[in-house]
Amino acid sequence: MKFRFPVVIIDEDFRAENISGSGVRDLAEAIKNEGMEVVGFTSYGDLTSFAQQASRASCFILSIDDEEFGGGTDEDISIALKSVRDFIVEVRKRNNDIPIFLYGETRTSRSIPNDILRELHGFIHMFEDTPEFVARHIIREARKYLDNLAPPFFRALMDYASDSSYSWHCPGHSGGVAFLKSPVGQMFHQFFGENMLRADVCNAVDELGQLLDHTGPVSSSEANAARIFNSDHLFFVTNGTSTSNKVVWHSTVAPGDIVVVDRNCHKSILHSIIMTGAIPVFLMPTRNHYGIIGPIPKSEFDPETIRKKIEANPFAREAKNKKPRILTITQSTYDGILYNVETIKAMLGNSIDTLHFDEAWLPHATFHPFYRNMHAIGEGRPRSDETLVFATQSTHKLLAGLSQASQILVQDGKNRKLDTHRFNESYLMHSSTSPQYSIIASCDVAAAMMEPPGGKALVEESLHEAIEFRRAMLKVDAEFGKDDWWFKVWGPTPKSDEGIGDRDDWIIHEGDTWHGFGNIESGFNMLDPIKSTIITPGLDLDGEFADDGIPAAIVSKYLAEHGIIIEKTGLYSFFIMFTIGITKGRWNSMVTELQQFKDDYDQNLPMWRVMPEFAAKFPQYERVGLRDLCSAIHSVYKEYNVARITTDMYLSNIEPAMTPADAWAKMAHRDVERVSIDELEGRVTAMLVTPYPPGIPLLVPGERFNSTIIDYLKFARDFNARFPGFETDVHGLVREIVDGEERYFVDVVKD
Repeated sequence: MKFRFPVVIIDEDFRAENISGSGVRDLAEAIKNEGMEVVGFTSYGDLTSFAQQASRASCFILSIDDEEFGGGTDEDISIALKSVRDFIVEVRKRNNDIPIFLYGETRTSRSIPNDILRELHGFIHMFEDTPEFVARHIIREARKYLDNLAPPFFRALMDYASDSSYSWHCPGHSGGVAFLKSPVGQMFHQFFGENMLRADVCNAVDELGQLLDHTGPVSSSEANAARIFNSDHLFFVTNGTSTSNKVVWHSTVAPGDIVVVDRNCHKSILHSIIMTGAIPVFLMPTRNHYGIIGPIPKSEFDPETIRKKIEANPFAREAKNKKPRILTITQSTYDGILYNVETIKAMLGNSIDTLHFDEAWLPHATFHPFYRNMHAIGEGRPRSDETLVFATQSTHKLLAGLSQASQILVQDGKNRKLDTHRFNESYLMHSSTSPQYSIIASCDVAAAMMEPPGGKALVEESLHEAIEFRRAMLKVDAEFGKDDWWFKVWGPTPKSDEGIGDRDDWIIHEGDTWHGFGNIESGFNMLDPIKSTIITPGLDLDGEFADDGIPAAIVSKYLAEHGIIIEKTGLYSFFIMFTIGITKGRWNSMVTELQQFKDDYDQNLPMWRVMPEFAAKFPQYERVGLRDLCSAIHSVYKEYNVARITTDMYLSNIEPAMTPADAWAKMAHRDVERVSIDELEGRVTAMLVTPYPPGIPLLVPGERFNSTIIDYLKFARDFNARFPGFETDVHGLVREIVDGEERYFVDVVKD
């Protein structure tokens, strides 16, 4: 299997018609004749950008001839050495292993300081050996480097796919051959390529090991990833972190157990509550009027507070065992709020059997000191005596995994170790017996990419780009001035003008007002800068509507027509993430497209012109001006005071009438009825009720509808009728046509 990792030569004379240029070109030709590509440059250019070539190169060859050292004065030599040193430092920030050679005609190691020499793999003197001999020496080191790049499972999968073995096992496409027998199959084969299809294999391939019982190369890769992520155990999961959460819960929780759960947790946790028959006791997060979920106050984690919640819950207080079986916290929240995990561990001690942190959005944190104490499992972390700590992470969200790539990390207690054999019974319960091997390989590679120092460099780049984006948005705002409008980025203002600045800038301190969550105790929470929530005009943190406004749904649809897809859209905010794949080009494009939106809005250009695809789909908006449409939707939001409704409904007093498992059983046994939203008050839902945005369940099966929640559902009904194309989606809300009219219903438990 051939890969493109060229040898990179940096020499001012690479294209010069002199003896030095001739010598380096002879060397390049000899390397090419040995079957390796060569790329030549005449200067370092932008060091940071150039050093990123380390991800694409097999080695670097740096010239230290007289041309690079100028006239040979001390100043010339110092400048030349600085260029070499700066380049090597930038490369080593990302890669400790890629070979680096120096070469020249006259200079020797006497000319080179030790801090440079110790980073080298060789020192080549031109014309002392033949170009062919020198080329073979360089290629030997380059190939040794490339041979050790792939982590265990990915290496085994590549070997298998390139072995040209005839396949008699599933999948039925037999390495892609079946696709070649059909025109549309040919198209599929050409689109995805042979390597992916040859690597799509069955778990019967012994040399690849088994994901389900963690043997062979799979086991080696999980152990390698556990080392990289500083955990005691690590398990790859190919069904996403929704499944990872269920694996953790089913390995720990049984019917009748009390569980302590973040009220605004992911729906997979609520599914786990239903499946295990647990009795949930909820910790209530804060919220602001932008709809951004804030942190659970520190006081909620006090064992005495949790005990009182248990006694106040009609089902929990009857439980035989009052010690909570598991605590699950969303870390980080969708909008980037983090908890000081070590504070939570210290507060709860051994009062809870298992601590589980849903870190779907935080797999990057362990690789940079910026996030110290703000993630669940890391090097040198203190251990509880008896409490196990789990973290479930989506490597496909913030790292480089394929979709559905996830992993479960475990930290043992001092006196209690994970029983991996028992744990694996839960793992088998939720894992497919036909896992996708490309997803396993991406878990393997995503971990290997974060091997120090590369992981730290990748995370630092994400932080830097995210903070630079904020600085750019502030600069644009300042240029428009106070009498004009522009978008804001929610969060504290960066205090430094370069780099990632001081971590403390992002810590929430008592008395801070930028977040809108009320008074938060200093040091317990932090905003992750790589999560950026952009605020549109029209609503303030107090929930007060301005005379005019720009609903975020219009901005996100506008951006989508201009090639920019948003992660999540709220009422007057939308959310973007600076993953390790985000570049300067992407975020600068975001700034320019927002500028274009502002220009089109200020001119009130018609929708057919600024959003032609949307206007073609919904012709009723075709001649409406962009500003006029914004004003129309804004006025309805204002009429319903929807910012306060959406805040109040999540913070309202919700009464549990049944355990979630019992309510689900009613649904499974069809002991439910479909009731109009006008008749819902006091009824018990049999379904999860989940408004989008924010996609956080509002009601759990077994809970009663209150008037605040019903007011929101009525708003959704009215709004959807008035503004097709901008519908408010509520999972659990059933839309049916009755007597020619669209009506809204929810499935509730029969009285």
